[in-house]
Amino acid sequence: MQHEPLMLERTFNAPIDRVWKAITDNKQMKHWYFDLEDFKAEPGFEFTFSGGSKEKTYIHHCKVTEVIVGKKLTYSWGYEGYPGESFVTMELFPEGDKTRLKLTHAGLETLPAGKDFARESFLKGWTQIIGTQLKDFVEKPVQQD
Repeated sequence: MQHEPLMLERTFNAPIDRVWKAITDNKQMKHWYFDLEDFKAEPGFEFTFSGGSKEKTYIHHCKVTEVIVGKKLTYSWGYEGYPGESFVTMELFPEGDKTRLKLTHAGLETLPAGKDFARESFLKGWTQIIGTQLKDFVEKPVQQD
């Protein structure tokens, strides 16, 4: 059994404040992440959303556990009616006028066995969410005032 956290890094052609806002502002998150009813980058804030595979949708229960403004966001990640709890951490690193995002999803081994909870499913999902959806969102041209 593999207990190492899933890690994924991507560099975006966008400044760090833009990426931070995209991962913490609920109005922006709706464009690239899940449709959350509400989100606050504050420890203790709890949120839920629906998501899953073509075959099954799951209610996700999450709770923000750590926030270092502009640098780090961590929240728990669990499923209604299923055992286990994992943690998602997004860390931001400035690289000139670009931003490197490091995503770590730890505790996947605590989730139930099955295709939807397999490491490969999470890797595929996060690659799409971070590598395509977030990238496209933060790199799109902004209107200048």
